[in-house]
Amino acid sequence: MTASTRIERDSMGELAVPGGALYGAQTQRAVNNFPISGQRMPAAFVHALILAKAAAARANVELQQLDAPMGDAIVSACQQLLDSDFMAHFPVDVFQTGSGTSSNMNANEVIATLASDLLGDAVSANDHVNCGQSSNDIIPTTIHVSAAIELHERLLPALGHLLQALCEKSLEVRPYVKTGRTHLMDAMPVRMSQVLDGWAQQIQANIEHLRHLQPSLQALAQGGTAVGTGVNAHPRFAEQFCQELSTLSGLPFTTGTNFFALIGSQDTAVAVSGQLKTVAVSLMKIANDLRWMNSGPLAGLAEIELEALQPGSSIMPGKVNPVIPEATAMVAAQVIGNDAAIAIAGQSGNFELNVMLPLVADNLLSSMQLLSNASRLLADRAISSFKVNQPKLREALERNPILVTALNPLIGYLKAAEIAKQAYREQRPIIDVALERTELSRQQLEHLLDPEKLTAGGL
Repeated sequence: MTASTRIERDSMGELAVPGGALYGAQTQRAVNNFPISGQRMPAAFVHALILAKAAAARANVELQQLDAPMGDAIVSACQQLLDSDFMAHFPVDVFQTGSGTSSNMNANEVIATLASDLLGDAVSANDHVNCGQSSNDIIPTTIHVSAAIELHERLLPALGHLLQALCEKSLEVRPYVKTGRTHLMDAMPVRMSQVLDGWAQQIQANIEHLRHLQPSLQALAQGGTAVGTGVNAHPRFAEQFCQELSTLSGLPFTTGTNFFALIGSQDTAVAVSGQLKTVAVSLMKIANDLRWMNSGPLAGLAEIELEALQPGSSIMPGKVNPVIPEATAMVAAQVIGNDAAIAIAGQSGNFELNVMLPLVADNLLSSMQLLSNASRLLADRAISSFKVNQPKLREALERNPILVTALNPLIGYLKAAEIAKQAYREQRPIIDVALERTELSRQQLEHLLDPEKLTAGGL
């Protein structure tokens, strides 16, 4: 032992702990045992865990499992942590025991230390702070709570912000008509607003699907304790815990209908992650469309000009790249990878406990954070700020032989195909070739081949 350490004891014996640490022996064992990634549990998870400990203490006081001074000291210790840079006291690696017991005991030990100082008497990490709980129900509960809070406070507002930006930009660009593309090849014309309305509908659908999952996220495993039977918890603890947590968090949490399912599996987290993957796929599509439309400015499509944010090359002066769509695409790729990890982790529900809980928590919350941040950046620095290159749109439309599709009902598919091929071959406007190859007047052709009218469909 040195001056910078102290000796702590747990059921396995004595262990040296840093002198100023609020945690005890079990946390230190985890630090020693898992020097794997240097990556701690997410702050959102730790915040939710501390909140759950406060709710548990309040519930246990109400149910007379803890006396009021003890319970009040635990709640005050939790609040003291939440009001501070609490992550300094939570050093346990993500890659730890699969139940998350190390993170649970980390919280129990830190809160017990602070509560003991406040109470002026010993508060036990296991007997008092962890009263009525097991790592096997508090960690699944914390996964749900942290994800529910992040969804409500960050991701849904961020997606709502992106949706609003898309809708506002759609109104702004409605006058512009562009060449549509299928297979990356010229197709019938579309309004620029129709493109953005399609993107907006993707985001709207994602918002609705995530909201549909909120009640499942807000149904908790707390009260099932070790294996789902509720051993050592007061019969009304689960109900009272959810009531207290709802008050503290502002979200309506409920007791899960079956503790065995919520402890033995992570199906809800898998479902939420799957929907986050869908959000990522939607953002990837939008980001890539923006990159293609912005490509050029001379040798690409150059239909739009994205906001110039930074130099694009260390060797080519004047080059500017679509950095926000690129960053968004990388976020999408990472979220898709996170979902694969969560799907594998979800399969690790062995009998009465899933044993990859920390991995689920880390990847789920990481995906939510990445998508929240990328959605706002995409909205503000790409969607809202891009400019339309109307001359380039008009030039491409006037030379697009695919407009001949509108003549199919009058001249037939085969004749229309011949006209389109000739226009391609001779690099001439389709209207000029059609005027030579059909009996239609220029006035009729101008009406039939008007790109703006063609965006409305019909005959």
